Amino acid sequence: MQLNTITNQTIALAGIAQAAALVQQLAVKGSCDSVAFESSIKSILKIDSDSVIDVYGSLPALKLGITQLNTQMSSFKVVNPEQARYSAALVFLENQVSNRKDLLNTINIGVVRAQSQSEHFGELHENVLANLSEVYQKTISTLQPRIMVNGNPDYLSKPEIANKIRACLLAGIRSAILWRQCGGTRWKFLFYRKKIQAELQELLKQI
Repeated sequence: MQLNTITNQTIALAGIAQAAALVQQLAVKGSCDSVAFESSIKSILKIDSDSVIDVYGSLPALKLGITQLNTQMSSFKVVNPEQARYSAALVFLENQVSNRKDLLNTINIGVVRAQSQSEHFGELHENVLANLSEVYQKTISTLQPRIMVNGNPDYLSKPEIANKIRACLLAGIRSAILWRQCGGTRWKFLFYRKKIQAELQELLKQI
């Protein structure tokens, strides 16, 4: 499977954007796009896959991320600063965690445990989400700068919402790792902007 393609890089970037959008939805509204949420959570549990899009289940399952990324990249100003901040932080933190074998090992152990739980309870069961949330707290949350999520305090204080938010942030790290594995770099994001935009248009046509 050829990983280093602009298509795969764009799909992975959409995965990051989708995670950021879900975090914002949960923090502000207490609920989120159910199809996108399921896709993002499953992407954490899908360690081995036949293709990059297979990580997310299908292209339509990544519609939220593709749409959000397209909106952000089609404008000369930052359309949604909060989502952009989450996405940038995820990419930055992934770069740190990739150099920490201890954290990668902890994440791997936690994900394998979550996979086992999902076989018994289902991928979106509260036990699975609580486990993924704990994995995030033990690993990504220990790095600086920590991602500060803004939203409605009533929702942010609820354990089940907090678990979903941390699980989505972990999904964002998963996508950031995938982006790097596909040859994604910060300078490519800057200098391949038009190519990424063109790829997003093609992906939107397929949804």
